[in-house]
Amino acid sequence: MPRRALDNPIVLAVLGLLLEQPTHPYRMHAELRSRSDSHAAAMNRGSLYNVVAALAEAGWISEQGQQRAGNRPERTVYELTEAGRRELLRRLDSQIRNPEREFSRFLGAVSYLGALGPDGAEAALTERTERLRQRTAADEERLAKALDSGVPRLHVIEAEYALSLARAEIAWIDATINEIRTGSLSWLAVPTASAESPKQ
Repeated sequence: MPRRALDNPIVLAVLGLLLEQPTHPYRMHAELRSRSDSHAAAMNRGSLYNVVAALAEAGWISEQGQQRAGNRPERTVYELTEAGRRELLRRLDSQIRNPEREFSRFLGAVSYLGALGPDGAEAALTERTERLRQRTAADEERLAKALDSGVPRLHVIEAEYALSLARAEIAWIDATINEIRTGSLSWLAVPTASAESPKQ
């Protein structure tokens, strides 16, 4: 199994799930998708099974046995080993202590915001912030329901963090839109493919 499978961002999530209780990959897949949009985006069933195989090969998880439900095929249940627990704690400690510059698609796109022109940039940013507000409102509602149902706050603290990031992004976009509208964000002319080539 390629070593790079152990660098997959869902490794930490899989180890964390198995810290809670032993389970099989099919249930891991469903649980991770239900818990986090970022996990859902980073994972398909094939990549999850590759990660599980790599974790087993590394000795961080081990087969506990087989489980069958109704007419469904038997599924291999995995549990966290002591080595896996140590690796989970090591990764958690390192990733919480060390801030990394994480490159997002939005960051890559906004670095070329000027190419859209003031009107295009304002329209695109306005639509983005509207979508973010809708998603944030839905996430706030889900979080409130979880807390009201008795889920300990520590178990959903990552949802609080994600909401904080979304709110900060909305505030930045609102401020940038205002600067575009008032003209305080200076705009440079961007050459286009149809622009006349300079004479030699």
